[in-house]
Amino acid sequence: MSSASRNSSIDLIRTAALIGICVVNLPYLALSDSDPINISTTYDHTAAFLIEFLFQGKFFLLFSLIFGWGIEIQARSAERAGVPLSRRYFRRMLGLAVLGCLHATLVFTGDILLLYSVLGVLIWPLRTLSARGLVKVALLMVLIEIISIGLIVYLLSSTEDMAPVYSLGGAFSEATLARLEEWPNAFAFMFLYQGPLAFGAMLLGLAAAKSNFFAHRSAGQHKLGRALPWLLPLALAINCFSALVAYETNLMGLIGLLSIAIGAPMLSAVYLYLLLRCGQWFRLPNVLIEAGRNSLSAYVTQGILAGLIFSSYGLNLFDVFGNAALLPIAIALALLAIILTGLIAQHWGRGPLEAVLRRITYGAQKIR
Repeated sequence: MSSASRNSSIDLIRTAALIGICVVNLPYLALSDSDPINISTTYDHTAAFLIEFLFQGKFFLLFSLIFGWGIEIQARSAERAGVPLSRRYFRRMLGLAVLGCLHATLVFTGDILLLYSVLGVLIWPLRTLSARGLVKVALLMVLIEIISIGLIVYLLSSTEDMAPVYSLGGAFSEATLARLEEWPNAFAFMFLYQGPLAFGAMLLGLAAAKSNFFAHRSAGQHKLGRALPWLLPLALAINCFSALVAYETNLMGLIGLLSIAIGAPMLSAVYLYLLLRCGQWFRLPNVLIEAGRNSLSAYVTQGILAGLIFSSYGLNLFDVFGNAALLPIAIALALLAIILTGLIAQHWGRGPLEAVLRRITYGAQKIR
């Protein structure tokens, strides 16, 4: 893949995914842990609906897609260097797991790095499948997601909620204890709720790399474009329905929850096509390109900035804003994290966490 093509596709998708992920995550960082989706006004209702409709679970899948694409890129890099992929790969997954544990306890319990590490290990036996074979397994993940959602509903209905002992709005030490208290359940929920679709997206990303999907005017992009006339209205209808009944506890709410397994990937596919077209029309500024290439640091920086704004060890704005105000704040915060990461990468060559992960991956050996 040429540099120009990469700049207009991969890094643009990563940047957009970072913004979308921040929009979804910020209410959980800025509002009370007993009521993470704070709906108090008509504006907040509208904002919560828009987040569920257009953001929840969609940009996370784009991020997962590029993660899967990166696995094939790592394999090609190892082949060029004449070294086995396995050592580098599993050291990288271990590094992600360590960073994920630190991120979950010190910054945000909704961490995805540990989940990516686990899924990265699970995808290893499938990496040699053909692009067509990877797509078939990815489609199977939709069924697994439906089963997982059913399991979540059963588990939630058979367990009692326990009031948290610590508050995320407290001092840093108390907030850390609150995250430690919440993390096991949060990770189990993420693994069941987001894991299957994320794994499917990673498989599709790996297939995309093997089939040169991201090449300019590729056959895969052409097929996706031809599907858009029916894919877009169907994706909007399914996701609109699931967002409208998101907080219902009746049968309609269950159907809406199950429909996410189909609707979220469909709308993610629409976003993917639109971002690819945008990448053909304009080139990202260099600072955003660098941020896209250092998305690990940009992702973690979002949570750090949110902590400085909303926690008592920062500006102490925890539980001050509702969803309507948090929506533009999330976009601004994501852009700030992206720009800061891009500037650091421009000056130092890469983001700080990329440097750490690279050291873990390659050790003291000379990197070619």
